[in-house]
Amino acid sequence: MRRIRVDLANEGAFPLRQLASITNVHPKANLMNQTSIQRIIGTVKILTLTLCLRGTALAQPPNIRVGEVVPRDVREIYDRGLQFLASTQAETGEWASGQTGPGVNGMALMVLLASGEDPNFGLYSNHIRRALRKIISDQNAATGYCGNSMYHHGFAMLSLAEAYGAVDDRNLWTGSEPNRRSIGQALELAVRAAITSQKKNQFGAWRYSPESTDADTSVSGAVMVGLLAARNAGIEVPDEVIDKAVNYYIKMTSDSGQVAYAGGFGGFDESMARISIATLVYSVARRKDLPQFKATVKYLTQRLENSGNDHYAEYTRYYQSQALFQGDVEAWEKWNKQLVRQLKTTQLPDGSVPGQFGPAVGTSLSMLALALNYRFLPIYER
Repeated sequence: MRRIRVDLANEGAFPLRQLASITNVHPKANLMNQTSIQRIIGTVKILTLTLCLRGTALAQPPNIRVGEVVPRDVREIYDRGLQFLASTQAETGEWASGQTGPGVNGMALMVLLASGEDPNFGLYSNHIRRALRKIISDQNAATGYCGNSMYHHGFAMLSLAEAYGAVDDRNLWTGSEPNRRSIGQALELAVRAAITSQKKNQFGAWRYSPESTDADTSVSGAVMVGLLAARNAGIEVPDEVIDKAVNYYIKMTSDSGQVAYAGGFGGFDESMARISIATLVYSVARRKDLPQFKATVKYLTQRLENSGNDHYAEYTRYYQSQALFQGDVEAWEKWNKQLVRQLKTTQLPDGSVPGQFGPAVGTSLSMLALALNYRFLPIYER
């Protein structure tokens, strides 16, 4: 079922405070039981809010079994990852193990949001608020730019879009922080920064700097998915912006389904990450009618065993999971079982997943690849 977004700051539509009172868990309950209880409550809230709203909810295709039990292995791996991220977050809201910045904070934030925990009163609600305060406080108030790279900007923008309408702004700030803005205001600023950057780009896409005039399909994927998530959340993103970026990916996709890296054409090779990014862009932009989408999906589904063999394994899995879920659910189900087996062997006793960019990034990207099993993030909707 397609989740309808709700502004939780508006209690007039539904008495959230009353419903939230049932989230009190006995203090002697162990962490795993609390996690299970809170996750069930989160699901109930989403379903209740959906039923209370007017309008017709769009159903998932019949082969998506909404509400089926998440496998135990998945739950155990994910909960260990959650606990690692919760225990390693600084009081100031960031994750400092390995690469740092708003994009990393955004990745970890999405892991917390994707768990199904109530983001306002649940087990990780304080961690969620700290991460959001850090992302918003570090955003350039004049330009809307997040971080020192459009990679960071894209992932930060995506996390703001996923939090928008789910996290109550009234509980976000303590009163003493600089650059105080609502999630919606920060998201609108981030969208404006991405659009301004695209206008300067001859290819209608993005690269590392917001001033870049060249582009690549990896950075552009991070920004494009963030923009699409913002649009799905109700933020205005002109069709022209989406169309320009989609046209860039069309030019960069070969008939075989391979996707080039930089520039405006050519340089095709087997990068499962770039092929997955293009597939996801076409999907979330609602352009599954394109022959390029069909070509990239075919390429991915014929090479399921190649999962995680790219140079950046966790990064590849993050995009490959979503691309397969959007493109071919049966293929995703097969691939997902393979992912669970891989993570069972690579996840460390402390819950982290090592990676080239450090444990915060490795764990976050790996858990987000696994989070399709929960399907709580709006960006995961088909």
